[in-house]
Amino acid sequence: MAPLRRLGGLLLTAAAVLTAVACGASSTPATPTGAAVREVKDATGTLIKVPAAPQRVVTLTQEDLDSVLALGVKPVGITNGQGIDTPPAYLADKVQGIPIVGNLLQPVIDKVVEADPDLILAGDMQDQQVLDQLRKITPATVVTMAPTDDWKLSFMAVANTLNKLDVAKQVMAAYDARVTEAKGKVEPAEVSIVRWNPQGPSWMEKRQFAGFVAADLGLTRPAAQDKDGTAHSMPLSLEALSDIDGDWLFVSTLTADGQKTLDEVKQTPAFKELKAVKNDHVVSVNGSVWSTRGAPLAAGIVLDDLVKALSGS
Repeated sequence: MAPLRRLGGLLLTAAAVLTAVACGASSTPATPTGAAVREVKDATGTLIKVPAAPQRVVTLTQEDLDSVLALGVKPVGITNGQGIDTPPAYLADKVQGIPIVGNLLQPVIDKVVEADPDLILAGDMQDQQVLDQLRKITPATVVTMAPTDDWKLSFMAVANTLNKLDVAKQVMAAYDARVTEAKGKVEPAEVSIVRWNPQGPSWMEKRQFAGFVAADLGLTRPAAQDKDGTAHSMPLSLEALSDIDGDWLFVSTLTADGQKTLDEVKQTPAFKELKAVKNDHVVSVNGSVWSTRGAPLAAGIVLDDLVKALSGS
């Protein structure tokens, strides 16, 4: 288990996240305008003063958007989804009418100003120049995830920032209950989780979002993918397609070019020789859900996809 390094500087397991995050914020006096504030430590270790009860939240990543919606918060500004020029399709019905302030981690500063936020959730933003610009709009601009954070830790960090840990506990309890129920429906299996890029397939490491959900179900990964990380491999050549084989192959694309490449490769002898292909165990899944950093609503979709395939329902 990789170390979960923030919120108090302790080495935490995922099971300890709730306690750790609760210790990661402290109350501070009200501002001169009378609005109460709290101090939280963001994913970079920076102490940030945030509203105790944020009213106007802007999210700059799909994961932050998913998280705030799961917590019952409707943001006043959002960005488009990963690799697309619209909000994530799986959240579309929940974000109708919310202004778009830019693309993923590429906010248009004037549009953020128009949204008049009192809190900006900046995801894994690493561009200090952009962060400085955002903090001129509101000092309460919080980097919510570090590069190695898993989705559960990032979600709890968002919940802590919004002062909604109690709601987050309920969300995670509901997820855990769904996992327990799902385990009774699926047989043990080796699952390959792949994103197909225009350059070829990349498999996901075990602590990447969809891999994490699969692990929660007790599913295993092919030997080549049995890596305890949060990244994905370099695109593979046709000669290395055996690395993506397994009892089941869950494959996603993010772009039309990626889908075109996948369609072409499906006609090759190398692809047709894969065990999953021969057994008709290849499942196309939504790349804008499976190939992201993840959050609770997306986790529910991945869980449903796995159960549907592996239970035959």
